[in-house]
Amino acid sequence: MPYTILLHILNEDVVVGEVEELPDPNSQFILLSSPRLRDGREVSYLLAETNRVIYPWSRIMSVEILPTEGEEEIVTFIRG
Repeated sequence: MPYTILLHILNEDVVVGEVEELPDPNSQFILLSSPRLRDGREVSYLLAETNRVIYPWSRIMSVEILPTEGEEEIVTFIRG
């Protein structure tokens, strides 16, 4: 089951993509599929036909894991 993540890369724009497994802090890199900017545009430093990128942990400031459709939950408050 792929996870959609936001990669906050040092001195670069945030990159969105999918990973097959959640990132392991013991690994040397993250393998990101379908890299794109948050607004859906192509990442300027990647070729248009690139569909997988390896980012080393040393370049990553933080990782956000976006909820999957099944995990999203809407909480509302109703005052009566």
